[in-house]
Amino acid sequence: MQETKNTAALPEYSKSQLALRNGQDRPQICVSYQGLIYDVTGSRLWKKGMHYEHWAGQDLTAELNDAPHNADVFAKFELIGKLI
Repeated sequence: MQETKNTAALPEYSKSQLALRNGQDRPQICVSYQGLIYDVTGSRLWKKGMHYEHWAGQDLTAELNDAPHNADVFAKFELIGKLI
């Protein structure tokens, strides 16, 4: 995960604001993990807001345990905010 960016300066998003960034309501596709929000819009794996059985616009913290990868995958994406 991106530890170098100052998270205190990041904008805050509510769960309902994050939910709008699901690839359906707006073109931006975002997910949250451990309170941080990542923009996954450019990922071919998140096209149309879905990645296997996971939907964008949600907090995926609890779901990562079932994934075939670890949290390092989020380092590929831009950190854009904090979930409040």
